[in-house]
Parts: sequence; C-alpha cells; structure tokens
Amino acid sequence: MYENEFAVRLAKLRLQKGVSARDMSLSIGQNPGYINSIENGKSLPSMAGFFFICEYLDITPEEFFDGELEQPKEMTGKALY
Repeated sequence: MYENEFAVRLAKLRLQKGVSARDMSLSIGQNPGYINSIENGKSLPSMAGFFFICEYLDITPEEFFDGELEQPKEMTGKALY
C-alpha cells in the first residue's frame, strides 16, 4: 500500500464512522491536526499510532489494509465469528 492509498483508506474509514478528523485526533490523544496531516499525505503514523487508529476505528490492522473490504465487519454490525 502506498502512502496516498493509506491516506485515502484512513479518510474513507473515518468518514464511515462519521467522525471529524479533529475529533478522531483528540480521541486518540494527538494534536487536533494529526489525522488531517496523515490524510493530506504530510505524515504517516508511527506503528503505535497506527494501532491506536485501528483500535479507534474498531478494526484490525489486516482489515485496514484489505482494500477489497469496503466496510469492515465491525462497522456493518456483523459478528466476527
């Protein structure tokens, strides 16, 4: 996955959750522009930051990188088992 694909995927998942970039940034303990800078391709999260993002979005890292998966199971309300 390229940097721009990461940014697009993050924005898409965040919008599906219905939260602003600012609110998401603050919810994961970052400065207000953190998610915005990632989505604009200005930075990438650390590994720990990526795990916080996945936890916030209620998805696994695998689901984040699964480009064919339009909406992760947790977001559709389906059970994981």
